[in-house]
This record gives sequence, C-alpha cells and structure tokens, in this order.
Amino acid sequence: MPTSFTVVPVDDGRKSAQEDTDDSNVLKEEDEETEGDGNPRESIPFFHNTEDEKGNLYDGKNMALFEEEMDSNPMVSSLLSKLANYTNLTQGVREHEEADEDEGAKKKKVKSPQMGTFIGVYLPCLQNILGVILFLRMTWIVGTAGILEAFIIVSMCCTCTMLTAISMSAIATNGVVPAGGSYYMISRSLGPEFGGAVGLCFYLGTTFAGAMYILGTIEILLTYIVPNAAIFKTDDKELQAEAMLNNMRVYGTCCLALMSLVVFVGVKYVNKLALVFLAAVVLSILAIYAGVIKTIFEPPVFPVCLLGNRTLQNHNFDKCLKTEIINNVTMTTKLWSLFCKGPELNASCNEYFSINNVTEIQGIPGLTSGVISENMWSSYGPAGMLVEKSVASEESIDTSQDVLMPYVVNDITTFFTLLVGIYFPSVTGIMAGSNRSGDLRDAQRSIPIGTILAIATTTIIYLSCVVFFGACIEGVVLRDKFGDSVKGNLVIGTLSWPSPWVIVIGSFFSCCGAGLQSLTGAPRLLQAIARDGIVPFLEVFGHGKANGEPTWALLLTAFICESGILIASLDAVAPILSMFFLMCYLFVNLACALQTLLKTPNWRPRFKYYHWTLSFLGMSLCLALMFISSWHYALVAMLIAGCIYKYIEYRGAEKEWGDGIRGLSLNAARYALIRLEESPPHTKNWRPQLLVLLNLDSEFTVKHPRLLSFTTQLKAGKGLTIVGSVLEGTFLTKEAEAKRAEQNIKSVMAAEKTKGFCHVVASSNLRDGISHLIQSAGLGGMKHNCVLMAWPGSWRQSNDPQSWKSFIETIRETTAAHQALLVAKNVDSFPHQERLTEGTIDVWWIVHDGGMLMLLPFLLRQHKVWRKCKMRIFTVAQMDDNSIQMKKDLQMFLYHLRLNAEVEVVEMHESDISAFTYEKTLVMEQRSQMLKQMQLSRTEREREAQLIHDRNTASHSAINDKADATPDRVHMTWTREKFLTERNRNREANASMTVRDLFNMKPEWENLKQSNVRCMHTAVKLNEVVRCKSQDAHLVLLNMPGPPKNRDGDENYMEFLEVMMEGLNRVLLVRGGGREVITIYS
Repeated sequence: MPTSFTVVPVDDGRKSAQEDTDDSNVLKEEDEETEGDGNPRESIPFFHNTEDEKGNLYDGKNMALFEEEMDSNPMVSSLLSKLANYTNLTQGVREHEEADEDEGAKKKKVKSPQMGTFIGVYLPCLQNILGVILFLRMTWIVGTAGILEAFIIVSMCCTCTMLTAISMSAIATNGVVPAGGSYYMISRSLGPEFGGAVGLCFYLGTTFAGAMYILGTIEILLTYIVPNAAIFKTDDKELQAEAMLNNMRVYGTCCLALMSLVVFVGVKYVNKLALVFLAAVVLSILAIYAGVIKTIFEPPVFPVCLLGNRTLQNHNFDKCLKTEIINNVTMTTKLWSLFCKGPELNASCNEYFSINNVTEIQGIPGLTSGVISENMWSSYGPAGMLVEKSVASEESIDTSQDVLMPYVVNDITTFFTLLVGIYFPSVTGIMAGSNRSGDLRDAQRSIPIGTILAIATTTIIYLSCVVFFGACIEGVVLRDKFGDSVKGNLVIGTLSWPSPWVIVIGSFFSCCGAGLQSLTGAPRLLQAIARDGIVPFLEVFGHGKANGEPTWALLLTAFICESGILIASLDAVAPILSMFFLMCYLFVNLACALQTLLKTPNWRPRFKYYHWTLSFLGMSLCLALMFISSWHYALVAMLIAGCIYKYIEYRGAEKEWGDGIRGLSLNAARYALIRLEESPPHTKNWRPQLLVLLNLDSEFTVKHPRLLSFTTQLKAGKGLTIVGSVLEGTFLTKEAEAKRAEQNIKSVMAAEKTKGFCHVVASSNLRDGISHLIQSAGLGGMKHNCVLMAWPGSWRQSNDPQSWKSFIETIRETTAAHQALLVAKNVDSFPHQERLTEGTIDVWWIVHDGGMLMLLPFLLRQHKVWRKCKMRIFTVAQMDDNSIQMKKDLQMFLYHLRLNAEVEVVEMHESDISAFTYEKTLVMEQRSQMLKQMQLSRTEREREAQLIHDRNTASHSAINDKADATPDRVHMTWTREKFLTERNRNREANASMTVRDLFNMKPEWENLKQSNVRCMHTAVKLNEVVRCKSQDAHLVLLNMPGPPKNRDGDENYMEFLEVMMEGLNRVLLVRGGGREVITIYS
C-alpha cells in the first residue's frame, strides 16, 4: 500500500525566496560523515551542514524548539530539496574531479545520467555474454558432448547466472548502488574481508578474461584469416601444436601491448568503438540463424573426405579420390601421395589406406537431414584419438603410423567436466549492467530488467544453437575444433549466411572489443579496491594520472594478462577465469541469502522476485560448477581468496560498512548467549573469564600496562576479557574524558595483544563504579567469573583511606557475587613479552579454593613467556597432620589432574608468638587508631605518624637491650634466623613461655586484641616460610584470606596482607569464587 504524505505549510515570518536561497546553501554532498561520538558513519550524499552556516540558520520562531538539533538534523524541506536534486555521479568522475581540483583545474559540471534499460544494461550485457566461446568452441562442445549433454551444460551454466542475476538484482535495488558494480555490492554486503577477497578474485577473473579474448583474437587471426602469418612453422605433425602455441605467445604479447597502449592513451576511444563491437556480435548471431534457415532449402556445399570411417584434413588435396582417369589413363591424386611413398600405382602405401575406400559426405547436411539423431550422444576420448564417423570400415593391424597421417584428431583429452569449465566463460558478463550503475537514469529499475532479459535472451540463443548445430552439421565436422576437414574454415562460419567471412570478421572484432573492455574494466576495479584501503599492499595501485586513469593498475593488469597469454591455450585459460567468476557469483548469492535470512532493517530491495532458497540454490550451483570444472583450480582459487581474507583480517579491516557478516555474527552471538544462559558451564569447560580493573592517571593513561600483559599470558586469546575502569563524576560531564580513556585503553590493549572488550564508566565515586562493573559487565552467559586487579602498593602513603577501603570492598563484592579474585603485587615487574628462563612458579596451597591455584599455573605455562617454568606446589602441615601421607595424597591428586608439578609439604609447628609479631601488631593498631581520629588535617596526621615512628624506634632499642640482658628467658629478635635459634634453644632446655610472661615484659602489649595478634602471627610465620622456599621463584601464588566481617578491622587486614607478601617480588593473591574449577574426570 502506498504511503500518504501530508505537507503542512508553516509561516515563520520569512520570505519563501530567501528561505529557498538559504536552504540551497545549507547542504552539501560529502563522501563520509562523522557522528557526535567520533565514529565514521555510512556516507549520506544528501546532506551535511557546513560549519560557517551553523548558528544563522533556522532562526524562525516556529522551529525554535528544535534549534539546538538543527546542526545534525536538517529540516525536512531542505532534505527533500537535496533529494530531488541528487545526482549519482558516473564511475570515476568523483575521483577525477578531486584530482582536477588538486591540480587547480576548473571543476566541470557533470551531466545527469540518461541511459535507459536497453542501452545501459541490456545491450552491454548481451555484448559481454556472447563472445569468443560461442564462435570458437560451441560447435566442438556440441559435437564432443552430444546434444543432450551439451544441453545440460548450457542449462546448468545459464541457470547459475540467472539465479545470480536475481540475487544481484535484489542487492542492486536495496538502495543506491554507486558505480563499482559487483565489488561494491559484495564488499558492502559481506564486509571488507570478503569484499577484498572476492573483489580481487573478480579482478583476476576479469584480467584472465582479457587474456582469453586476446588468445581468441590471435587464434582467429592465425587459423582462419592469415594462416601464412605464422612465425613458427613446421612440417612435422607432432610439432605443429607446439609451433602454434609459440605463435600464440608472440602475437598475443604484441596484441596485449597494443591494446594496453590504446587503453592508456584514452578510454574514450574504447567507448567509441563499443558500438562497432556490439554490431559485430549482433550481425554474427543473425548470420548464424540465417544460415540455419537457409539449410532447410539449400544447404551450403562443404564436402568432407572420409577414409574408411576416419576424417581427413582437407588442406593438401583438392579431390577426395585415390585415383582418377585422365585421357583414359589412371593417375594417382594428391591424396595418394599423402599415404603412399610415391605417385606410382604400385608404390607402398599405408595399410589402412590400402584396405579402405575414400568417401565424400556433406559437412552441412541441413536442418531436415536427420543428422540430429547421430549427434545426440557424446564422443569423449583421449588426446590423439581419431575423429571417426559411425560407419563400417576395415581396421588395420599396424597403427603406429597413424599419427603421421593427415587425420583429424583430438588435440586434448575430452570429458564432461572439462567442457563445463571451457564453456562457462561464455555465460559471464552479467555484471556489465551493474558496473554501469552510475550511468543509468534509474538503476534500481534498469539493472534487474536489463540483466535478466539479457540472460534470458542469451540462454535462448545458446540452447537453440546447441539444437541447431546438432541438427545441421555433420558430427565429424562438429568435433573438428579448427575446421581442418572443411579446408580450414571456422566451423560455425560454414553454417552462416551469406558467407563464412561474416562470422570470422564478426568474431574477430568481438574478441578485440571484449579484450579492450577487460583491460579497461580490470584496472578500474583494482583501483577501487586499492582506494578502499582494505588491502594495504595494493595502495600504490590506487594512484594514476592526473585525471584519475589507473596507470599503475593497468601495468599490473597487463603483467597478469601476459601470464595468461604465455599459457597460450584458450582451453587451458578458460577454466581459470571460470573459477574466479564462479567464486564472485557464489558470494553474490551468499550476500543475498544472508541479508534475506537475517532480515536486517535496511534490507528493503525494490526487486521483490527473490527468495533465500533461490540464492542458496545459486550458491550451491556455483560451488558445484567450480569443482565440476576443475577441482584443483577450485582449490587454488579458494586458497587465494582465503589468504587474502586472512591477510585483511590480520591487518585489521577498519572499514565498517554495515555488512551482513557482522549481522550474522550478531545473530550467532545472540543464539550462543541464549544457549549459555540455560545452564552454568560445566567444571570441564570452566576457564577464567576476566574483568580487569585498571587504574588511570590524571592524563587518562593506564598506570599498570603489565596487568594487560599478564592477562594476555593467562588467557592466550581464549575466553572473555573485559577491561574496565572508572572515572569519578557524572556521565554528562565526563563523556569526552571517558571516550579518551577508552581509546587509550584500547591502544594499550592492542600493544599488549590483549583481545577483549573495553568498558569505561563514569560514576559519582570510585566504589560505586567498580561495583557497577562487577555487577553488570558482560552479557547473559558471557559474564566474567574472575576479577583481576593490581595490589594498591601505596596504600600506606595515601592520604585518602578510600583507596584501600575501595579495594577491600571489591574483595567483599567479588565474594558475594561468587567470583574469583586475582590480585597482582608488583605487577610492573611482571614479564612483558620476553621469555623467562628456567625457573619456577610456586603455588602455596593453604586452603582449598576450588582448584584455582592448580589451574592458573597450568594456563600460564601454555604461553611462551612462562613455558619453561616448572610448577611447584607447597602445602602446609600442622602438628596433627601426617606430612608424609599428605605428600603422597597430593601427588596422587595431581596425577589424576594430569598436572606435572613438584610437591613439598612444609611443616609449621606451633610456636610462641615473637616480640616482632607483638610490635608489628602494636604499630598497626596505633596507626589505625590515629587515622580514626576525626577532623585531622594532613599536617597533623604526618606529625602523629612521625611521633609514633619515633616511639616505635625507641621501643625496638629497648627490646633488643632487654633481650641481651635476660638471655635465659627469651631472645627477642627482628630476624628469622635469630628467632629460630632462640626457639630451638628454648625447646632443648624444655623452657616454656606463656603469653602472660611476655605481657610482663611490655605493658602496652596487654591491651592488644588477641585476634589481631594471632592474625599477625600467621602472616609473619607464613611469610618466613614462603620467603625461605620461594625467594627466587618467578611467580608466587598465595591463597588470599578473606576480609574481616567487622569493617573496623579493614586497615588491619591490609597490614596482614602486606606482611604476608613482604620481601617477595612477584605475588599473585588468589581467592576462589566458591565453585570447583578443575576436575579429575574426563
């Protein structure tokens, strides 16, 4: 149903003429625009406000409510005005104009395109489809494959192109298609990777098509027009084929050089000759049909000489007789001398010649002769097989000399799939209309109608030619590729009327024109790909002459075309370009099927007669034809396209064209997320999905980039990685800073090779921002299960307690969210990309955390940086534990986990709490008490901290003095060695010391909390053991104790962790998420 619009006039108090004048200057055409977020958006050629006009537009009273939005959203009247005046520039004009403008030349006005469906699409498609294969190989294909199989070949190929044309029509009518044809359609529908790969394949196909047309031109020239012009000649029949190939190479190279020069001098000469080439094709087709009709009444006389059932080359004799009677004397003919050693009647002759008679048949018996029944079936055979007619003959015993006799033979081995590959180029050229989209008056109407009509017309021509050739021409003549049996005439020319020269001259000009058009179109296609910037090494081919002519691209095209000419065989070149064209058509069908199935909102083609099943059928048929034609060529073509695809992907295609592959990825991601949401992952599938919390400095740069290096080493590109950071403030005030920070983080991620997502949030305070990230980062089943952050190393020196309080709250929230937590101390000393020499990763397994401590070293050792490190696992045994049995059990556990690690059980016996522990606890509590005082200024805090420091220093001296004075009771020490010595001495003397005895030595110790003393004792003892065993380890993994339930002890908790890690270089604190992450089961 048509949509109705009602235009309501609004009086804004201004004159309409002035409004029209202003509106006409408001909008201008640009290639690319940038939205407010700084990201490029799809080019909109209809409107864009200029900077100098902002602020003085739309000053009427009626639109005051929308004034602030006018900069990005123009008035509808202005938009409609520009839409009405929009002109789609012809191919290359925009580039040429920009080049002229750079040179300072005056910019010329571009005329509106006026080409309609017939002139702009139908005839160019007709001209490109009908070509060299029809004139040079069609009769041979019909004779070799038979009418039925030839009909199947033509039907398959034409069906393939018709289905592709339907898909192409849908894509071409889905919005304005700028000049660029199939490359533009594929690249904008399937993305830069597929676009670049298929675009280059299409370019190679067009280039090899030029080589094929040039070879066809030279074949017509040397075989049918001036055979005496051959440079390489030989009388040896075995060397004639090789001599012909050398002639093709020499003349083909000269023809390529001449055509390249014509294209370089000016495309306008090629365009002016296009009508001549088209007329040659049309006249040739008409001559064929006229000849078919004429055979009904008066078949042309082209006698064919048979020896027995073998066809003879009719070059060196004029009469199909062994002997003739002249003046009552029996004389031998020229044919006799070809098979005998002399002209005498008693001369020794070839055995087969002697026992068989020669007969003469008509090469063109006519449409009503009934020869169609003989030509119905195939006649495949190896190279060198004689072309024979199905009649009785005497077979000779000695066939060794047959190869030297003037028989018509197969020059190549023939089979069905070979003929498919040779024939398919005759149905290519369906993109000629879409390539001219910039020159059409109404491209969205003309392209579907013109292309489909052209394919329908050529399909009828091809199918009718199959039937007419099989019904009019003798089978042995059809199988005679080069017309040797009809005195070297072009076989299809023998059927034409009024003369064979009509076809010969017509096909010659047709091939010349097609070659010139290939050499004209291929460089421009390469230039378009190069200017898109998706294949960096091709950028040099985007440049050309001042008017935009692709000089460098033309040179590369000529070079590639020369490689095809050096092959020198049209039958060998045809399957090559078939592969590239089939791949291009395959992806056109894929693009249409993909867009239809995804049902993207922008998929609204005006051409309605399409369906995804037709596109899928076309795609399948293209793939089948690729492997039917030549499976090894198909694999090579797919390998080339795959390499280009991976190269573009590796270099990072920065183009965003709203392609279907991106839509497919979104749909696949949505489906996968829904499936993941159904149930949590099994333990066997568990891997750390990281949320990396980064700190930024005042310039919004990353403080600890090595945290991302460690992330890369831990993940190795697998699983989910979300890199998050928090800016304090509101989103409205911090929007620009957030984007800047996000860009900085992404650049660091790229430098550190971290694959993942970046998420910067603005929040009123740091605590809430981190909380929001922990709660909401990720989507559905793709949420993080681990949080990785750096240890706040300067928390003691910080004047703001919120820094370490935020850290502790993060620990609590990850625990509440059942997420694991990884905290890296001294993260700036972690390795970057350098590989570590042999060393160890030490795991201190104190409490069971679900197996995180076991799994993390295994994952790290998958990366090249940590690969040479060995894994050691330490566990702690108490007084009541059997350390020997513990070690055996742990080794068995690791064996079942399939982990290779050294195991050691460390015994930590109950010991007295040292004076060092009491003093550390005392300093901790005093500092904590000091910072809890309300309204302390910074100066006062520093003064209090200094007083405490001085007092603690004096206390340390007193303790040492008293320890020296009373050595029999206890040896107070600050070092681990002295303390162990004192403990052993006391044990040997069976001296026991109670906590009360220590209290008697230091009155302040009586007021310490016993829980703090015990925790500090644990931290000190554990630190001593870890430093003893793992001082030189490359990385130490420790269980991270949980924070206290009472928030009053948060600062003490930080002290405990600090003491526990004291003196260790690289430490990773690990806190499990409350679930098993590793299993012994398969």
